[in-house]
Amino acid sequence: MIDEQAFLSEQTQDLYPSRFSNSPHMLPRADPVVYSRDFSNAPIHRELIEQYEQQGFLVLENVFSEDEVLIYQQELKRLSQDEGLKQCDEVITEKNSGDVRSVFRIHELSPVFRQLARDSHTMGLARFLLGDQVYIHQSRLNYKPGYRGREFYWHSDFETWHVEDGMPRMRALSMSITLTENFYHNGPLMLIPGSHRTFVSCVGETPAEHYRWSLKRQEYGVPDDQSLEKLVDEGGIVSAIGKPDSLIIFDCNIMHGSNGNITPFPRSNVFMVYNAISNRVTEPFCSQNPRPEYICSWKNIRTL
Repeated sequence: MIDEQAFLSEQTQDLYPSRFSNSPHMLPRADPVVYSRDFSNAPIHRELIEQYEQQGFLVLENVFSEDEVLIYQQELKRLSQDEGLKQCDEVITEKNSGDVRSVFRIHELSPVFRQLARDSHTMGLARFLLGDQVYIHQSRLNYKPGYRGREFYWHSDFETWHVEDGMPRMRALSMSITLTENFYHNGPLMLIPGSHRTFVSCVGETPAEHYRWSLKRQEYGVPDDQSLEKLVDEGGIVSAIGKPDSLIIFDCNIMHGSNGNITPFPRSNVFMVYNAISNRVTEPFCSQNPRPEYICSWKNIRTL
């Protein structure tokens, strides 16, 4: 039986302080990357798991069938044309053009993507890598339309989830399913291999209701230039490209971002963020209130 008092005491220790100083800091990771060590029933080959552990991400191709991809693409189009949905808080638009940038809590809004969140390719692999039962911490559709799709600046998801959501430890990961082809030139996800092993604290104090504009353009919780240069010098930069049947898995702390899209080719992916139930969020590690439920599951946490 879990000692709830001891659990809460351990979870509220701030092992990764950030946004507390005018100077950035680089801290070594204190948590494992892969939590399961019995590979006999692993959902993917051991070599791939070791690759994920070493570089912090993995790109798997030909994961979904043509029929499945077609269903996801049809749902992507339907949601983009839903005028009623655009009035919801879950929909984030581009700062200048008004185009849809992201749709949050997509696993609740869409039965199609709810089923995808529970798919063995996604949920089963997340359970293995995190060594625990899992729940959806956050889900979203990211639209990056042709010509006007804006960039997502470099960041570690965990830094934001830790500071603003109260995620205690690095026991979460993201899965991105490519719904359109991700070319080198239409703003694909860029990752810095190996950066997941270093926590980069960010400068500046978190403003109240930071999420209202950070989802359009993030200004707090972004790394400094010198820390980025050091990470890139050590690991380089890799673009995660693939056809619309690929699965990109990346650790919660890996440094990543993407360029804008000025090509005619849209780039849209659906993201599912899985967190271990033993790592469920507590109080934010800043002086602000938790972000809304549609951005961070903290009231209604249900294992998958």
